[in-house]
Amino acid sequence: MNINLTMFAQVVLFVLFILGAKKWAWPIMLARIEERQKLIADGLAEGERGRSSLADAQKQTEVLLREARTRAQEIVVAAEKAASQRIEESKSQAKSEGERLVTAAKAQIDQEVQSAKQQLREQVATLAVAGAEKILRREVDARAHADMLNQLKAQL
Repeated sequence: MNINLTMFAQVVLFVLFILGAKKWAWPIMLARIEERQKLIADGLAEGERGRSSLADAQKQTEVLLREARTRAQEIVVAAEKAASQRIEESKSQAKSEGERLVTAAKAQIDQEVQSAKQQLREQVATLAVAGAEKILRREVDARAHADMLNQLKAQL
């Protein structure tokens, strides 16, 4: 065989192979390459959308945390206010109850003082009658001198 003919045959077969590959294999490979490029582009776009949605979610989370902290502070302030109000109410109730007890005690003391004075008057009157009886060496009639004893009680 001749090298020229072999080479010519190899060139013709190579060209036929290239044309056949271009006609049948190339569109299939090109379609798969384009499909792969589209898949990669979609993945990148989806990744970018994921990043932006993550950033949005982080912003929303920060907003929600700020709102929650604010609400928590409001609740704490309200609780402190309610507690101080209850303390003040308890103080005023205790004060009024103390004043009531003091007033009741004073009234009871006044009543006991009056009772003691009355008993003392009666004892003084009895002693006066007994003293007068001893002085006069006779018995004094309590009924006859009731007015005198009442006057004596009033003076004491």
